[in-house]
Amino acid sequence: MRLSSMADYAVVVMVAASRHCGGTRTSAACLAAETSLPAPTVQKLVSRLVGAGLLASTRGAGGGLKLARPAAAISLVDIIEAVEGPIALTPCVEAGRHDCGMESGCSVRPHWPVVNAALRGALAGVKLAQLLAPPAPKDAANGMMMESVA
Repeated sequence: MRLSSMADYAVVVMVAASRHCGGTRTSAACLAAETSLPAPTVQKLVSRLVGAGLLASTRGAGGGLKLARPAAAISLVDIIEAVEGPIALTPCVEAGRHDCGMESGCSVRPHWPVVNAALRGALAGVKLAQLLAPPAPKDAANGMMMESVA
């Protein structure tokens, strides 16, 4: 399973936007320059992120973009669903979809909502604020992330 490029780019744009928290507003052009993403792609993503209530846009002098809520209150699932729609690993669980030839006799179909909910829960547990912090150092011996003890 992989995220689409647009979902990946949306996360990158939101991380860049969150670096402006507490400071001046930014623009789609600035976010494109900061992320090295094409300006039309960033503009498209900004529209979706504003529509989803993740970014706030203000027109006029002193206007621009800012996070609509604190980075700690925005999760990966919020960002991904703003671009991709609801988390669904298989199309058969989407309302109104009946394009699978195995649908009537499929014993797995009733279980996909549980899998989708688990994935959604895992993504909801990762907050945008966490992506601003430097990654924890890896233990060279086994590749595991080391947690610092304060």
